[in-house]
Amino acid sequence: MVLSRHSLSAGWSFRDRDSEEWLPVQAVPSVVQQDLIDNKKLKDPFIGLNEIDANWANEKSWVYRNTFQRPSVPAGSTIDLVFDGLDTYATVKLDGTTILLSDNMFLAHRVNVTEALAAEGEHTLEIEFDCALMKAREIRNQHPNHKWVGFNGDTSRLASRKAQYHWGWDWGPVLMTAGIWRPVQLEVYTARIADLWPQIQLEADHQTAEVSVSVTIEAPADVDYTARFNLSVSGTEIASQDIPVSHDHKANGTFCVNRPELWWPHGYGKQSLYQVSVSLLRDADSLDQKSKKFGVRTAEVIQQPDKHGKSFFFRVNGMDIFCGGSCWIPADSLLTNITPSRYREWIELMVAGRQNMIRVWGGGIYEDDVFYESCDELGVMVWQDFMFGCGNYPTWPEILESIRKETVYNVQRLRHHPSIVVWVGNNEDYQVQESEGLTYNYEDKDPESWLRTDFPARFIYEKLLPEVVKEHCPGTFYHPGSPWGDGKLSFDPTVGDMHQWNVWHGTQEKYQIFDTLGGRFNSEFGMEAFPHKSTIEYFVQDKKDLFPQSHVIDFHNKADGHERRLATYLVENIRTQTDDLDTYIYHTQVVQAETMMFGYRGWRRQWGDERHCGGALLWQLNDCWPGISWAIADYFLKPKPAYYAVKRILNPIAVGVRREHHDWSIAHAQPPKASKYELWVVSNKPHVVRGCVELRFVSVDTGRDIRPPIVHNDISINANGTTNVITDGVLDHIAEPQQHVLAARLWVDSKIVARDVDWPQPFKYLDLSNRGLQVEQERTETGPSRIVIRAHKPIKCLVFEELAGVRLSDNAIDIVPGDEQVVTLEGSWSKMSYRCLGQTSSESIQSSL
Repeated sequence: MVLSRHSLSAGWSFRDRDSEEWLPVQAVPSVVQQDLIDNKKLKDPFIGLNEIDANWANEKSWVYRNTFQRPSVPAGSTIDLVFDGLDTYATVKLDGTTILLSDNMFLAHRVNVTEALAAEGEHTLEIEFDCALMKAREIRNQHPNHKWVGFNGDTSRLASRKAQYHWGWDWGPVLMTAGIWRPVQLEVYTARIADLWPQIQLEADHQTAEVSVSVTIEAPADVDYTARFNLSVSGTEIASQDIPVSHDHKANGTFCVNRPELWWPHGYGKQSLYQVSVSLLRDADSLDQKSKKFGVRTAEVIQQPDKHGKSFFFRVNGMDIFCGGSCWIPADSLLTNITPSRYREWIELMVAGRQNMIRVWGGGIYEDDVFYESCDELGVMVWQDFMFGCGNYPTWPEILESIRKETVYNVQRLRHHPSIVVWVGNNEDYQVQESEGLTYNYEDKDPESWLRTDFPARFIYEKLLPEVVKEHCPGTFYHPGSPWGDGKLSFDPTVGDMHQWNVWHGTQEKYQIFDTLGGRFNSEFGMEAFPHKSTIEYFVQDKKDLFPQSHVIDFHNKADGHERRLATYLVENIRTQTDDLDTYIYHTQVVQAETMMFGYRGWRRQWGDERHCGGALLWQLNDCWPGISWAIADYFLKPKPAYYAVKRILNPIAVGVRREHHDWSIAHAQPPKASKYELWVVSNKPHVVRGCVELRFVSVDTGRDIRPPIVHNDISINANGTTNVITDGVLDHIAEPQQHVLAARLWVDSKIVARDVDWPQPFKYLDLSNRGLQVEQERTETGPSRIVIRAHKPIKCLVFEELAGVRLSDNAIDIVPGDEQVVTLEGSWSKMSYRCLGQTSSESIQSSL
């Protein structure tokens, strides 16, 4: 018989283990908080202070029940009950008999229930979920000799293989979910395909690729089977093979592909995907079928000694790739609320912002298949952390075995995705080791001795995980942690990757010097900003709380000391207003955009200096609830100005200009007598490009040029690197006392392809009133709306309102006189507000179409 699947998504009910009241479940997958909300037993924890009122649900155990009909089962068939994910401590009973105990959220389970379902008619499935919070504390108390230390959340989380952010983080609430969080179904079969694994060997000249496909089946041993392999690309079959299944239930096929279509990160080429399918045949009857898509590509992490220390950058298909992107946290605290379309919209937003790498952070989950499929199809490289974050994890035998199973399962599940270019052991666990003074001797190479130290988790990151990756995903680079570099201190800028938090956290350096603080690969850095007002209005119920320092708004910012840190960066740079919410939101977003610009712009420039900086992944792309955080797009996928600042810097060819930074706080706000400036061009093009660069010096006060422009009419822009145009420019502030911006433009093929504007710092010293801003809609017969922008004086950070269903081509832009800019809008709109720095309130434009 052909394998059949019977979903158990409907017919569930649930109750508090201490109650006899059964409540209906709309559908599974689900989690208990959502089911309580649906039954009006819990207020939405994302609204107001409701998270506090939801705490009781975190401390309960829950029971789920489903009564279902036994499916039709032909003679000789097997019935499996398949759980793709149970959250977390689950006892599964079928007709009162325990058939499964699970204590790992990241594992799938398959239970043979053929005998248990021998009788026709109704059967009852019941799952009891122990309270993860209490269970983890109980386990922690059983191991008093382990050093339970870490950043964020109750340290009991370290004892539990559950998404760590559920204990609360500095950007999200404490919501201890429980439930059937991934699909559950019955499978009926006589034989099935248990695993399909395509492996690719691409020759150095890219002219030939060998595709080796292995399949493992589950079936009676005394029957002959054939595996029929089919290979296709873009929907067209290019090869097929019939291979007998061996007595160990395996079959292997090999295909040679001439002139293969390669998979590239977006911006570098096509995202070609091949598909391998296998049908399991018995006497020409197909019993099961499975398909996987994969890409033909090579991906390397290049670590070589150089003048800066030791490099750390990615090379795909022989091309060095500057990785500009973001870190990813789970997109919801209630994971089952993330739909496939919402996953794809997030990745589409990245691609529209020219970001080519996303880092799946180690305190969340191994993401849903559709997340990785979207990255494959859209060309976003994935830096995949294993699920260990900010702690000293224990290593008693039972938890090590659970971790091994979790790792094998998820590596096997995800290894065919061409987007995954690196596996990484943990997030900041080596920083916990350093901060707590835990034992770490890099020269000690005996893994068993590591288990006897007070930092036993080293065994996980430097023994267990790399062994699993090597066995089950050979050829993909493994990195022990983020940050990590050859056993050196995690803040060493000469090796490995780096989390640079001395802007915002740490020493709270000025963001204007961000580029001087980086390392070989900057995998975390950030600056907080408020989300858009519509998002704040979503979670603030009472209008009297719509002011910047309200209790509700502070409650939705989980970052320790955020009041002081936000105030510091605002008062250092902006003429602050704390009584008007719209202005306060805008000012925090300006500071975040400037921070990301100063970091990204300088680090991308360093790419051309012997790959001094191999990439920058900002913290963070997204939010898990409507709150205030480091995200550059809020919970509702509305980009903040920082998103556009990064997008411009990641232009395929970008121009950069900046003057020397002067620390005005040390100089008691004394202006410098002179300052140096530099002008450069960066390119990710694989070939030399010719271009024209112009640099203007425009008065902030009058809008007139204070000196003639500098023009380089025909420059040679280096391939995949940096071209320094001016390195020794000097601004004489005594001879030219007017405050002025440096405005750079770059032309390629007679078209402006990039701009950059460097402003005097800090902005609070500038009079930015009366700018002469003109914003007009241009009538078009077809295509998106066009808004034309002009100004009589330089404009800083012109921000258009983010409207639902409307996509802006650019935003948060600087305007200088004589350089008209156009923003296109896709989607329907009737009215849109906008503002720029120095305005006391927003203005609006009406659509004339």
